Amino acid sequence: MKRNNWVYFCSLAVAILLAACLPVANQDQTPAKAFTTEAPAGAYTLDPSHADLSFRVSHLGFSVYTARFAEFTAELYFDPATPTAMRVNATIDPRSLVLPSPPEGFLDTLLGPQWLDTAQYPLISFRSTGVETGAGRALRITGDLTLHGVTKSVVLDATFNGGYAGHPLDPHGRIGFSARGMFKRSDFGISVGIPAPGSTMGVGDDLEVIIEAEFTGPPLKQG
Repeated sequence: MKRNNWVYFCSLAVAILLAACLPVANQDQTPAKAFTTEAPAGAYTLDPSHADLSFRVSHLGFSVYTARFAEFTAELYFDPATPTAMRVNATIDPRSLVLPSPPEGFLDTLLGPQWLDTAQYPLISFRSTGVETGAGRALRITGDLTLHGVTKSVVLDATFNGGYAGHPLDPHGRIGFSARGMFKRSDFGISVGIPAPGSTMGVGDDLEVIIEAEFTGPPLKQG
C-alpha cells in the first residue's frame, strides 16, 4: 500500500474510533409538549365529590374482586405549559375501605393484622417523584407509595382529561385525570392468601389501582 493511502486509511480509522467514543445525542431531550387547556397553572386540591379510588385483585382466578376507599385527599401542582413539572401528594385512610356486600366479619379481617393492619398503619400515602409525558395527553407518574409501613416506587399511567379556568356556577379552575397502576401487594408485606406457584386458589398478588379524580384550583379571573 502506498504511503499516502496508508496515512489516509489510518486517519480515517482514528476518526471512526473517536466518533464511536462520543456520547450519542438523547433523542428524548426535546421539551415536553404543553397541554392545551384554559385551566391555569397553580395549586389544585382534590374534589372528593368527583373522585374515586378503587382496586382490583384476582379471586381464585374466577373473578376480579373490586373494592374502594371512600376517604382520600390529594394536593396537585398543575402546569399545562410544562407537564413534567407537575407533582402530586395524596393520602388515603385505609379504614374507609368499602366492600361489595361483605360477609359478616370480612371487613374487620381486611382491616386487621394479616392484611392492612390499620391499627398500626392508619395512613397510606403517595408522593410523586417524576412525571413523563407520552402521546396526546398521556402521563407516566412515578412516585413513592407507603403502604403497610413499607415505601416503594410505583408507576401510574395517567391521562389528563381536560379542564377550564372557571364557570359562573364553579368559579375556580377545574381539571380532571384518569390513572391506573399495578404493583404486587407482597412487596409491601401483605402476603396472606397468595396462591402457590401454578395455582389460582387464593387472592392474587398483583393489585390494580384505578383512579378518577377532579381537582379545583385558582379562582376565575374577573374581567
